[in-house]
Amino acid sequence: MIRKNETFLMREGKFLLLMGLFVVACAIFYNQAVIAMWIGFALAGYSAISNDSIQTLGTFISSNKKTKWWILWLFIGGILSAVMLYGWYSNSGDVAFGRLERIPEPNEFHLLQLLAPVVLLILTRFKMPVSTTFLLLAVFSNSKTIGAMLEKTFIGYFVAFVSALLIWAVVGELMNKKIFFKEKYNESGWRVFQWIATSYLWITWLMQDLANVAVFLPRALSLNQVLVMVVFLFFGMGLLLFLRGGRIQEIITEKTDVVDVRAATIIDLVFGTILLVFKTWNNLPMSTTWVFLGLLAGREVSLARFTGHDKPYTRTLGLVMKDLAFASIGLLVSLLMAWLTRGDFDFSLLMEIDMFN
Repeated sequence: MIRKNETFLMREGKFLLLMGLFVVACAIFYNQAVIAMWIGFALAGYSAISNDSIQTLGTFISSNKKTKWWILWLFIGGILSAVMLYGWYSNSGDVAFGRLERIPEPNEFHLLQLLAPVVLLILTRFKMPVSTTFLLLAVFSNSKTIGAMLEKTFIGYFVAFVSALLIWAVVGELMNKKIFFKEKYNESGWRVFQWIATSYLWITWLMQDLANVAVFLPRALSLNQVLVMVVFLFFGMGLLLFLRGGRIQEIITEKTDVVDVRAATIIDLVFGTILLVFKTWNNLPMSTTWVFLGLLAGREVSLARFTGHDKPYTRTLGLVMKDLAFASIGLLVSLLMAWLTRGDFDFSLLMEIDMFN
């Protein structure tokens, strides 16, 4: 027990030391725009993907434990590189797919803007599924834009929750009648289907959330700049998959049956479709984290109600409320940082409806 405690303290000590070095680097270089731009991107790139991995890759990682990590890396990293290069080429250098049109390109940086991804890394360390969209974009946005993002996000949560309730009510009924989720099934065929579904979800997620890491960079990137971005994120994905998602992966594994390749495939397809619908609605950023939590919440409630799992409703409610609490804490931290960063921040403007414009 003593040795385990010592190992834990050493591991946490190294993490705190690393965070301290990041804070010092941000404090030294935040007023040097070119250097600050790349520091912000590097920190945001890894922190955003490591926290948001539970949405897009969590079920994929959980249900492919027997697959070598580097195979998953080449697959996921290859899609990441292709989507970024396609976005850069087709959108005149904009890898964010127009998601940053309402957020001006920064010419100088506030210290808290650079510290936002450090805060995200710390929250991720505590396994908190916070919204990277709000934590990283709010410090660059005005109050009206943040309010519109909030409205779109909460609508997304509601749509995901209701969709999951209905879809898994049908799935649960089919499970009860032994029509679906039989013990014997074509696992290799489902595995191929899951990898296709994961590709679909990963692409739709990237088109939504690449804005979170690109916000520090020029809105139109040069070829050299986009190549630096691609290489950095590609190897960041390698580290993430080598660690099998890290601590925050527990948000997924504590849910019902997610290691089953069939369950993982359905989750990916539903989530990807919801993101695609909201992407085509308008170019306003939204929190994919909240949408994902709504999906998991509706699914968990529906499975507890319709499949007869030996999981009491109190446990289901506890999981849902815990995820919501952590996401809410992250949202409050985001708004606080935006208020401290921007002198024109006005809480009253958060309630103005601007999403439909």
